[in-house]
Amino acid sequence: MNTLRNKVQLIGNLGNDPEIITLEGGKKLAKFSLATNEHYKDKDGQKQTKTDWHNVVAWNKTAELIEQYVSKGKEIAIEGKLSTRSYEDKEGQKRYTTEVIVNELLLL
Repeated sequence: MNTLRNKVQLIGNLGNDPEIITLEGGKKLAKFSLATNEHYKDKDGQKQTKTDWHNVVAWNKTAELIEQYVSKGKEIAIEGKLSTRSYEDKEGQKRYTTEVIVNELLLL
């Protein structure tokens, strides 16, 4: 049951081309946004779509696969965990961001 404590599974489309960063040691990092859509009918019976955007990060071999095969608009499935971190913006304000750290990737 421990593996269920922080687990995220999403299927969606990339909102932009992945940003690929190569770090000093040769490690690769891929960052991109993923849109997931939920379809429902409103009170008048009209079909509606709600889109949520997720910040996604992938490392090493997964980042290399993303660099080769994934681009804006592509549909993918990911499995990973949520991670929240803080940083200072240009004005010195402390900000927080939550990202999905990818463990597994499936190209659809």
